[in-house]
Amino acid sequence: MMLRLFPARACLRLIAIMLLQLTTGVSAYALDIEKLVMPGEVIEGHAKIEADCDACHKSFSRESQNVLCSDCHTAIAADQKAGRGFHGKDKTASTAQCASCHTEHLGRGASIVNLDTASFNHKLSDFELLGKHADSNCKDCHVADVAWRDAPQACLACHKDDDQHRGALGEDCAACHTPADWSQWTFDHFADNGFALAGKHKDVTCSGCHADQHYKSTPTTCIGCHREDDVHKGLNGDDCESCHTVNNWQESLFDHGKKTSFALLGKHATASCDQCHSTRAKTMRLDSSCISCHRDDDVHKGRLGDDCADCHDAKAWQASGFKHDLRTSFPLLGKHSTAQCAACHLEAPEKVSLGTACIDCHKGDDVHAMQLGSDCADCHNESGWTLSVRFDHDFASFPLIGKHRDAVCADCHETGRYHDAPSDCSGCHSDDDIHAGRLGADCATCHNPVSWDRWRFDHLAETGFVLDGAHAEQSCTDCHRQPIAAGNHTPSRCIDCHRSDDVHNGQFGRDCGRCHYTDSFDRIRSLP
Repeated sequence: MMLRLFPARACLRLIAIMLLQLTTGVSAYALDIEKLVMPGEVIEGHAKIEADCDACHKSFSRESQNVLCSDCHTAIAADQKAGRGFHGKDKTASTAQCASCHTEHLGRGASIVNLDTASFNHKLSDFELLGKHADSNCKDCHVADVAWRDAPQACLACHKDDDQHRGALGEDCAACHTPADWSQWTFDHFADNGFALAGKHKDVTCSGCHADQHYKSTPTTCIGCHREDDVHKGLNGDDCESCHTVNNWQESLFDHGKKTSFALLGKHATASCDQCHSTRAKTMRLDSSCISCHRDDDVHKGRLGDDCADCHDAKAWQASGFKHDLRTSFPLLGKHSTAQCAACHLEAPEKVSLGTACIDCHKGDDVHAMQLGSDCADCHNESGWTLSVRFDHDFASFPLIGKHRDAVCADCHETGRYHDAPSDCSGCHSDDDIHAGRLGADCATCHNPVSWDRWRFDHLAETGFVLDGAHAEQSCTDCHRQPIAAGNHTPSRCIDCHRSDDVHNGQFGRDCGRCHYTDSFDRIRSLP
């Protein structure tokens, strides 16, 4: 059993010593037997106990060796007992023989730690590498001649030069910051000092309030930091939060309606305080009447009184609440609803009672020059002068028939004075008269409004001269060679038109019809 504990060379040396003891009687202790059987020198750290093998080894009990290691390496033993550090967290390291990893007797300069930095799981240490630490190099924290387990874990041990607070906030950087980045901090401003960082305060840098790293006695009142921001210059006191919020200065908590009995509605809601309050608000109660602030805005120049709210509301001057149909006998309809007040009310209404007849306001607009009377509503309505005109021409002295119905007003009425328009045909159709006036001005004697081509002149009825035979085929101008309009009378005797055709040279008188027919001179009547 004993021989199995030593290498072959050590066994041979032991046998030689025993033989020498038997033959010479030399004491085994004098020859320092233990050194003779030692497989090699121990490391420099164990050199002082190298001669005392019992300090690390117990005869015939390898299992006891860990206990002997722990007697010297008390810090490692404490880690194993507390379950901390690599030797306490790694299950293998906490139960295996120390010698299985830390082999001795390899010489003074040997390294028996055998740490593989490339594969070491830092989670098995007391300092897990998180955030920026995961990108660091071992040498950044572990310096030479210092045991790996003894590397400092306090932030300032490595980051003292990075401390912008210059120690003013203590050494526990992790109380505020995270390993991810210095700018990512977890400091609970409210829990630690009672001042919550809300609204705009969340975006303020620490130095914005804590100048020169002064953190004690920092004011928590608004005016303590914002006195220079007080546009009221102290006129409204020091309690900024009674009106404003931490979101921005413009967001106000001040309930103007409850505090002053003057609710800020419409345009008033967006007005700045100093537009009305030009002096200290607490010591001056403003007049709440409209005219007290808006006298310069009164386009009526006082003509409608001082109570602007009778007509207007807080939304806009243009949005009038005046009920014209209720307050007057003249409802505003159509174009009247968009007309400006001053368009009709040229003077103060309490001094002048306006007429409600159309012509009272629109006399200057009357293109008819009063020829159609003063009641414009007979034809027009409030929608517009030209929209839905109700005039019925059939009730006039000239009803619109045939082609006249398709004509636009301006075709006959060159001006708005409709009574000036001529009612006779030639008044409008002189240019269309192919007779050039020879048949007179009364076109309707022959023609009708449907078409020029559809004429109905009855020559017998109108003149007593029937058009038959060859006469029926003649044009009007064949007989009517002189203009009828000039008073010229067209003769009805045969000889008056056919004197040049009389081959008898007047021998048989002037009544050609006694012998001849109207269809031809060649056809002779039978004599009785």
